Amino acid sequence: MTNQPQRALGILGLEVGLAPGEFPPPLPYSVFNPATFDFPLIIETAAGAWADRVIPGDPTLEPAYIAAAQRLVERGAVAICGDCGFAIRHQAAVAASVKVPVAMSSLLLAPTLLRQLPADAKLAVVAADSTHCGVDLLGVDDPAARARVVIGGIEGGALWRNGKTRPPKPTSVAEIEFDVEACVARLRAAHPEIAALLFECTLFPTVTPAIRRMTGLPIYDTATLYRMTFASVA
Repeated sequence: MTNQPQRALGILGLEVGLAPGEFPPPLPYSVFNPATFDFPLIIETAAGAWADRVIPGDPTLEPAYIAAAQRLVERGAVAICGDCGFAIRHQAAVAASVKVPVAMSSLLLAPTLLRQLPADAKLAVVAADSTHCGVDLLGVDDPAARARVVIGGIEGGALWRNGKTRPPKPTSVAEIEFDVEACVARLRAAHPEIAALLFECTLFPTVTPAIRRMTGLPIYDTATLYRMTFASVA
């Protein structure tokens, strides 16, 4: 009997400067940590997709994302998600290139989350770099709905600095938590109507439990997206 490829969630990874198939040791609660999920992950790097190209948006990366997505399907991926949330810019192209569900970014959840909240409540989007995270990336067209979205970022912090290097330098969970907690506190002070948080960055799930305890708010992140996407085909 021919062995069938293992059903898995495929991840389109960023460049990290390691040999093909090698990845940095995953942090606790990381979406790359096998203990985070009860289903297998397979990862393919989109060639040239360094964070400093993906975050501001480099359209020339699209063929690399498509090629990596097709390799994931060949390896048995039954659904595909992105690594960096800013890869949402390649959502349409990747989805058109394969015949499995594609969800490139947790930012895809924004329209649904707004409909879950009361009409006078706001959704806070926390990004690795808010200067490149415009409302246009969220798929929220209605002006009234857009007014209910507030965006903040951790630009200037340790993760932002380390992620922009080639290869990226490691950032501790404590450093990520410090920056995210400060950003969330600023947003809530300016917008007390915030009723839920949406984390863009793939490394933010490492601190989601801590920020959830701190705020008492519902938080949606990349791990949320991965679980939903795989559950749809499991």
